[in-house]
Amino acid sequence: MDLRIFVEPQQGASYDDQLRMARKAEDLGFDAFFRSDHYLAMGVEGLPGPTDAWLTLAALARETSRIRLGTLVSPATFRLPGPLAISVAQVDEMSGGRVELGLGAGWYEAEHVAYGIPFFETGERFDRFAEQVEIIDGLLTTPAGSSYSFDGRYYTLTDSPALPKPVQSPRPPMILGGAARKRGAALAANFADEYNVAFQGVDETRTVFERVREAASHTGRRLVYSVAQVACVAEDEATFERRAAAIGREPAELRANGLAGTLAEARERLARFADLGATRVYLQVLDLADLDHLELLAELQ
Repeated sequence: MDLRIFVEPQQGASYDDQLRMARKAEDLGFDAFFRSDHYLAMGVEGLPGPTDAWLTLAALARETSRIRLGTLVSPATFRLPGPLAISVAQVDEMSGGRVELGLGAGWYEAEHVAYGIPFFETGERFDRFAEQVEIIDGLLTTPAGSSYSFDGRYYTLTDSPALPKPVQSPRPPMILGGAARKRGAALAANFADEYNVAFQGVDETRTVFERVREAASHTGRRLVYSVAQVACVAEDEATFERRAAAIGREPAELRANGLAGTLAEARERLARFADLGATRVYLQVLDLADLDHLELLAELQ
């Protein structure tokens, strides 16, 4: 099972904090280093303030050599699809073909209000997101020397040169996620390379995976199935309680809802997700200063 490190820098992390964590994750053999794409902290001050996801990934692309890099997930509300495709292709080139794009509809209204980003009602956000998925796929997969056009309700592209081209062929992997209702499952079955279920229990994850597999059976698309879980592991109870307190969580709640407790408890929960067909797990590490925690998590590999 691939294990990936996933951080939430808007909660309070500088670029240097992220660089240290990414390099440590690379040294420890983790498959990838992913970050959230948010501009506002949730429940804390978030000092020193947000860092832009794609600016961060571009810098990390030049300061790491092996580990894969991506977002979980970039909201469609933050960027127009054309410029986002350019960013993804450029960072893919800068990293030598190590980038992945997690894309979602956007949900956190407060950060949109705080930074002047338009926020639409739920149905329109999904409609825009669906068009963005198709456009980004089209731009990144259009052969060099050809052009790409799209005529949708919200976005229109006319004879785009669809440049630059990414290193990965036909394009960097695209990760979608969510509850996989009918439209979401169909979108994944047509465009996604990976489907991620974040912060859900085993039973809920099983239901979502089944919905996506059913939709994909009609398109023939083969997807990677993954989960994201908050990680809080320790060799003894006192350290576990200290790590839980550092991220503002209760030990009992973490054990019930995350990858938490001892290494043995974490391995047991990983095995339950593996039984569902999950071949990849994003370990949400919320304390970026605790590099010893990362060393212990590496023993799960």
